[in-house]
Parts: sequence; C-alpha cells; structure tokens
Amino acid sequence: MAYKGYVARVDFDSEDGVFVGRVTGINDVVGFHGESVVELKAAFEEAVDDYLATCAKLGREPQHPYSGRFNVRLSPDLHARAAAAAARRGVSLNRFVEEAIAGEVESRGKGTRGF
Repeated sequence: MAYKGYVARVDFDSEDGVFVGRVTGINDVVGFHGESVVELKAAFEEAVDDYLATCAKLGREPQHPYSGRFNVRLSPDLHARAAAAAARRGVSLNRFVEEAIAGEVESRGKGTRGF
C-alpha cells in the first residue's frame, strides 16, 4: 500500500485475526492494523496523517521514505573490476550492484550471518 509517498508492509496475525502493517523506509515507527482490507487501508492513511500532524505539532521534519538512490564510494580499482564484471554479465554497473546488495541482504535475512 502507498499513501502520500509512504509505503507499508502488511502481515497477517493469525492469532488475533487481523492485518498488521508498518510504514517502511523510515526509522520512525508508524504502525496500524485492521480486520479487513478496507479497514486496513483506512488505518494506514490515518496513521500516515497522524504521523505528519504529530511531526508538525512537534516542529520536526517528518522522515521521508528512501528514494532508492545513494552514492557509493569505491577505490578506483574496485570500481574498474566491478564495471568489468558487470560488462561480462551484460548488465549495467547499477544493476550489478543492485543484484549484489539484494543477494547479500537476502542471505543475511535467512539467518546465515544475521543482522
């Protein structure tokens, strides 16, 4: 789900019989829940609106979701080797780095090294 630029992750709590959601891409915790999709969507929008209102009331800038862009600094040698490896695979350097990060995050998420 997305609302005002914020995205939510939703899980189902079978013990309580409700959908439980959390806004992703920010460090602040913004959670919500609902028993139906309609209720969940309304709760999500209310949670985002409440988050924005609370930040305004506190005079604090709300966190914004990750843009998907970040700069990485590498040694020139590693940069050249990564570009060559990407070219050998027939993908852009950006795609190569994205796949490498995704693979690392997924392997750690499966408990191989854990965060």
